[in-house]
Amino acid sequence: MLVAWLAAFCNTAQAAAKIEHWQTPQGSRVYYVHTEGLPMVDIQVAFDAGSARDGSRFGLSALTSALLDTGAGQWNADQIAQRFESVGAQFGSNISNDMASVSLRTLTDKPLFDKALETLQVILAQPSFNEADFQREKNRTLAGLKQQEESPAELAGIAFYKALYGDHPYGHPAPGTIATVSDFVVGDLRDFYQKYYVAANAMVVIVGDLPRQQAEQVAEKLVSGLPTGQKPEPLPEVAMPVKAGMQHIDFPSSQTHVLVGVPGTYRKDPDYFTLYVGNHILGGAVLVSKLFEEIREKRGLAYSASSSLGPLFRKGPFAISLQTRNDQTGQALEVLNKTLADFIVQGPTEAELTAAKKNITGGFAMRFDTNKELASYVSMIGFYEMPLDYLDTFQQNVEKVTMASVKDAFKRRIDPQLMQTITVGGSAKKSEK
Repeated sequence: MLVAWLAAFCNTAQAAAKIEHWQTPQGSRVYYVHTEGLPMVDIQVAFDAGSARDGSRFGLSALTSALLDTGAGQWNADQIAQRFESVGAQFGSNISNDMASVSLRTLTDKPLFDKALETLQVILAQPSFNEADFQREKNRTLAGLKQQEESPAELAGIAFYKALYGDHPYGHPAPGTIATVSDFVVGDLRDFYQKYYVAANAMVVIVGDLPRQQAEQVAEKLVSGLPTGQKPEPLPEVAMPVKAGMQHIDFPSSQTHVLVGVPGTYRKDPDYFTLYVGNHILGGAVLVSKLFEEIREKRGLAYSASSSLGPLFRKGPFAISLQTRNDQTGQALEVLNKTLADFIVQGPTEAELTAAKKNITGGFAMRFDTNKELASYVSMIGFYEMPLDYLDTFQQNVEKVTMASVKDAFKRRIDPQLMQTITVGGSAKKSEK
């Protein structure tokens, strides 16, 4: 049913999305965008309940999220799935470092919409957390964690976050570890849910063809079954590493996975747009970036080389990544570090800056040209309490970036003397044989 509607209509979400904001009587923040042209709505309900809230019980947020739709109210997992399927709706749940969220995409025709909304509301307010479902999901998680041990990319990522963040709540893998997940009992998930899935800690995002009055009723209904509760204390600041670090993890592979970086930028960072544009030139644009040019094009040391910024509530990772033949790891790292150091000292050229701005702003509107994509942006804006005109002013903020500001921001924020380097792969000698 939903697919048929999607085939018949196209969304006309505009770049200048008008985001409206209010609070429910229960204290939940609501962010709403009215769109027309498609009889559909995307709803997200998010909580400050991501993996950073695990405490010492790594993986608790992820497992709690995974169990939400395995049983709720009087329904089991199959009945929940059937309720959504019968009205052509799509449900999802997800977590990140900062956030846990559930999402619903449904048609706005009243009988279909009402059934989908009721199902979502019961999932939020009355998850069962029964023992059989818990054991199944726990075993599935443990199997996945065991499989991670066979992935050099996963091992590199886990070690990288630990090197950057140490004991900070961002420092552990979101799915947890075999040791921590093995110790969970179902009561741990209920306790986590009761603490964090509360109205004061909730944010509702509604994007679609619903009038404002109905959106207000929807938001209130969704959080009506939740206790008021309270927001958790803000996460601690991220401490920068005191010196550079290097760790190699031996793995029987012909390629070495390389990650180099430091804690970088956060969502409300005054330097964000400058760092974002600068990173686009350095390695974010991949095929037309400095790192790709120096490492791949000129020397053929890797199939690809890129850099990224992952802004979070606190400083997320600035990371440079590549894969290279084991015996070329040293040379690839040498070129990587020199390219970064040169960029920090010299900054971008005028031609590079102009090309980057054109590339970023030219395709910006396409990033949220569907309700679902727009809802994700609005969720980011709402969760991190960004300016409501963030999407309207994005291109303007990009255009403000100068060669001098990029050079200045990278000098202040990306220190080569603090870089953490993780390599996972076989030894050079084995590769040469």
